[in-house]
Amino acid sequence: MSLPIVYHPDHVAALPEGHRFPMAKFGKVYEWLVRDGVATLDQFHLSQPAAVDVVKLAHAPAYVQAYLDGALDARAMRRIGFPWSAQLVRRTLTALGSTLLTAKLALQHGIACSTAGGTHHAHYDFGSGYCIFNDLAVTARALKAQGLVQRVLIVDLDVHQGDGTASILQADADLVTFSMHCDANFPFHKQQSDYDVGLPVGLDDDGYLGILAAWLPDLLTEVRPDLVLYDAGVDPHMSDALGKLALSDAGLLRRDRFVLESCVRRGLPVATVIGGGYSKDIDALARRHTLVHRVATDLWQSIPAL
Repeated sequence: MSLPIVYHPDHVAALPEGHRFPMAKFGKVYEWLVRDGVATLDQFHLSQPAAVDVVKLAHAPAYVQAYLDGALDARAMRRIGFPWSAQLVRRTLTALGSTLLTAKLALQHGIACSTAGGTHHAHYDFGSGYCIFNDLAVTARALKAQGLVQRVLIVDLDVHQGDGTASILQADADLVTFSMHCDANFPFHKQQSDYDVGLPVGLDDDGYLGILAAWLPDLLTEVRPDLVLYDAGVDPHMSDALGKLALSDAGLLRRDRFVLESCVRRGLPVATVIGGGYSKDIDALARRHTLVHRVATDLWQSIPAL
């Protein structure tokens, strides 16, 4: 068997011409994985849209229904950053379903990767920052409700704080949130994760990796999760339009390897989502998002236990 990778064509939905969000990257991630020989067609798992009742495990029922019906007011939609469409509703539920499936595959096989996910700015009763429903919070709650896990650790290395995840899961002692992000970046009103590490503007590869190494091993030992959900956002990259940090492609690759190796060596299942990344060069951005899949593939091939 090969590394499980989760994908669906509905990860992409049409947006107005010139929209700032690089929606096309989700299809390109799949294309580059195949084109570069990182993955073969038979190792992709096709997700299904998440059930509405599952979404409501982490979101206010009234908010969920209003979004699905297209009944949110203009202000709420501006905060999300997308215009409403039935296609985007399907995309939202499908991407969330992909994270759920990835997590379940990771529990079965040790490691699995999605080609979407990381919508960590969605709060309990509102969306924000291009995030409508919070796939990380929903997945953690759903897996626990289904008796598949007791403790989950969310390792969020997107350049922006996982404020929605922190807020939703604040009272869940067994669902632990760790966010390492640029301090002087969106969201400017931070929430309180279980563990927050604010980084200075312009931090480079070595500085970043040094801080991560000072936190992650002890955190894994302390929390002893049944599953790690890893948000491998590439917006800490030096060329990212919304990042403010200065990591290189090599630095991101080192980061992903450190996270995944740290989990696998401890026998901790780990599921990855691609998180944020903002660039007009969609092909370069999409290939950057495949770094985590490349690392996961290397680990899958080199560790007999998988």
